Amino acid sequence: MQERGVEVDPSTIFRWVQRYAPEIEKRTRQFQEHRSGSWRVDETYVRVSGQWKYLFRAIDKHGQLIEFMLSEHRNTRAAYRFLRKALKIMSECPPSTITTDKLASYPRAICRLKREGCLTHHVAHRTSEYLNNIIEAIMGRLNA
Repeated sequence: MQERGVEVDPSTIFRWVQRYAPEIEKRTRQFQEHRSGSWRVDETYVRVSGQWKYLFRAIDKHGQLIEFMLSEHRNTRAAYRFLRKALKIMSECPPSTITTDKLASYPRAICRLKREGCLTHHVAHRTSEYLNNIIEAIMGRLNA
């Protein structure tokens, strides 16, 4: 904008990013690569601005990010909110299987989503720490 002689304050640009980035992301998601129906879901404990938070994340079997969420808690309510958010974003490509670790919150959250009709009853829930290793491998590469 400066090249064109338009003076814009950095705080204005920051507000534009906050306002329009979610809309741009929503509109461009459909043009991304095809997603797999096999989701890997995991959570970890991370420090954000000096406070410890739980980072929930979901990827497909090819390592493509589906969604992430920061939460104060690691309970059924948080797992439910996260899965519901991921399902809403990936409504055009719902999961056929969801693989989680052995956290007891996930089966309860998945059952609730099935009861509410957000997930079909054909979605399989698997627990396997080894299939979720792809998440740790990707996060390790990002942190390196």
